[in-house]
Order: sequence, then C-alpha cells, then structure tokens
Amino acid sequence: MEEGTLAKWLVKEGDVVSSGDILAEIETDKATMEFEAVDEGTISKILVAEGTDGVKVGAPIAILAGEGEDASAAPAAAPAEAEAPKPPKKEPEAAKAPEKAAVETPPAPAAAAAPAKSGDRIKASPLARRLAEVQGIDLSGITGSGPGGRIVRADLGDKGGGTAGTPATALQAQAAPVEPGEIPHERVKLSNMRKTIARRLTESKQQVPHIYLTVDIQLDALLKLRGELNIGLESRGVKLSVNDLLIKALAVALIEVPECNVAFGEGELVMFKRADISVAVSIPGGLITPIIVSAEEKSLSRISTEMKDLAGRAKDGKLQPHEYQGGTASLSNMGMYGIKQFEAVINPPQGMIMAIGAGEKRSYVVNDSLQIATVMSATGSFDHRAIDGADGARLMQAFKRLVEHPLGMLA
Repeated sequence: MEEGTLAKWLVKEGDVVSSGDILAEIETDKATMEFEAVDEGTISKILVAEGTDGVKVGAPIAILAGEGEDASAAPAAAPAEAEAPKPPKKEPEAAKAPEKAAVETPPAPAAAAAPAKSGDRIKASPLARRLAEVQGIDLSGITGSGPGGRIVRADLGDKGGGTAGTPATALQAQAAPVEPGEIPHERVKLSNMRKTIARRLTESKQQVPHIYLTVDIQLDALLKLRGELNIGLESRGVKLSVNDLLIKALAVALIEVPECNVAFGEGELVMFKRADISVAVSIPGGLITPIIVSAEEKSLSRISTEMKDLAGRAKDGKLQPHEYQGGTASLSNMGMYGIKQFEAVINPPQGMIMAIGAGEKRSYVVNDSLQIATVMSATGSFDHRAIDGADGARLMQAFKRLVEHPLGMLA
C-alpha cells in the first residue's frame, strides 16, 4: 500500500480519546481498515478531510494533544517531500508540541540525487534487495527515492518485475480517454479497488502465458454426499455448499499434483507444501479473494464456517490484509449465475486458477450407457511458464476424480 482514502472520521476536533480508540476508517484497495489511537489525548486538529483520496502512507492526518501540551504549538502538516528529520528541540513541559497521528510506516521519501550508498553499503529496503537479488539487478547504479536516498521497490521500475504493479502513469497511458459524445452518461470515479483490479489483470494477461484445460465432471455423487452430510450437520448449524466441497477437492488435488501448486519467479520456482485456496468473492465495486489456509487438512464443516465468515466480512470491507493476500491457487465459481463455462484470469504470482461453471442436467455416459446426469464444466487456467500442459492435465484429472468420487477427499 502506498496511498489510501480517508473514508470517514469517527472523531471530531476537541474529542478526548484513549489508546485503542478507533479514530478513522482508511479505505485501501481491498478493504476498509480501522485506524486506532496509539496514545491518549485530545484531537486538537484534523489535517486531512473526510473523503480525501490519495493520502500517502506516513502522511500526518491529525494532531493529538496530550495532557499539558499546547495545541497551538503543533507543527503544520508535513510537505509532500520532507527533509531528513532533525532532532527535536527540548521544550518546556507545559508547551510540548502535540503528537501527529499518521500511518505507521516509513516517512515520506526524501529527494535523492545520487545512488543510495553509505560507504560501501548500499541502502535499500528488504523487498528491493530481494527483488534485485532474484533478478540480478545491480543496485549500485540506482538512485533511491526513499528516506536518506534509500532504494525502494518503486525505484526498480519495470526491472522489479513480480506483482508490485505497473506505475499509475503507465496504467493510465494504456486506457485512452473515453469521449461519449452526445450519448447520455455519467462519469464514475475509479475506486482504489477498481484501479488495483485493472492493474493486476492487465499485468496478468500481458505477462503470464495462460493455457486453458477443461473437463466435464458428473456431480451426482457429490450432491448426494452433500445432502447426507448436511443432515448430520444440521444440529451444529452448519450447511455445506457445493463450493465448500470444491474448495476441498482443489486443495487435495494440488497436494496430489504438487507441480501445479507453484509460483513463478525470475530465476526460481516456488513449490508450496500446503494448499491455501483463494476463493473469488464478488463485493460491491469489485472482487476480493479471501483465503482458506491449509484447505487440504481442514474438515468440510470448518471450511464452510470459515468461508461464510470470510465472505461476510469481505462484503462489509472488514477483512484484514493477511486474510486475502497470498494463497497458492484460486477458485472462481460462477455456476450460481448459470454460466456454463468460462476461463478465469490467473492471480499472480499464483500458478493456476480453477473456473467452475453451472451444474446442469445433460446427456452423459455413465457406466457405458447414455443417461441424464448433473454435469458441470471446470476450466483450469495455468501459468505455462511454471506448469506444463501435461501436469495441468493431471491436476484436472485428479480434481475430476475427487469430485466424482468425493469420499476420496475425506479419507
């Protein structure tokens, strides 16, 4: 996160707050986060108005005056490019400058005029160092824009690769201005979430060579098992969905075919030892993918309970970053909309995503005879840099077998 929207103030100037009180709601690209007071005191001044977009991480948003502090001695809001911090002057106890409330991350970048070095040591953030090491980038020739000339991820530009994202200017350049002419219309400002979705999907389709593999799967056995399990779980208030069983099936299939439970990086292939399934959830204004961690090990009832909780909080914008960032593979189900088949876009750096279509009555060969069965189409999208077609086909076979013989995923 580099900037956000100050969505709502929950306090006003003059309010007395305690440590832990919720001061404001900050809208990130995926969720609305609560901002807590880190100390007690009085809100002497609000520096950023409610609804302000593009508030930089580390920027002061309010001034908190403690007991005995003179609010009139508060410094003004920091400029866009701050100078290196100077040691504070010692002030009388009764006239100390009040504290500023700001996002707890490094301060605003200082302008740098030369490559970031300190003696023979290059000053760089851990992420910038890791990306440079993986991709063989020489940091000695890069000028840092971070505090004190420190090299940060943004300084690597396109050389940084990965999923950190295309600069906003590049994204804007890709989208030509829309001139609707005399057609009745309204212009809706892009939300942080929509900007992120646009950037990441553009990156995925431009940088990741997708290969698509589709299988038809008979659902009757899974539907029967689901019905029987729900009878047994009714007293516990748990009701399994078809999607809960498909999450489990994909997780078990990924453990069975580990060649598909991977992420591609420059010069390396990360092979995961557990299956964390990111599940696409539609929310107002976009899409978010809460994660079922270690889904291959969890019971169906636990997967169902977690999924309902995650989906509910996702729609309320209350997910924590660790609940939707990461994952080893994704599942997107559009069957409830009657979509027969679709090809989903991979969510980098993951290596695959499973797209689920609607279950419908079809003519289907069962035990060497043509019958009417409930059948769905599932399409796997695979990153062909990391996953060969044959390995992708093995995963689709495993997924099909587990859905058609669902007791296998419970053993």
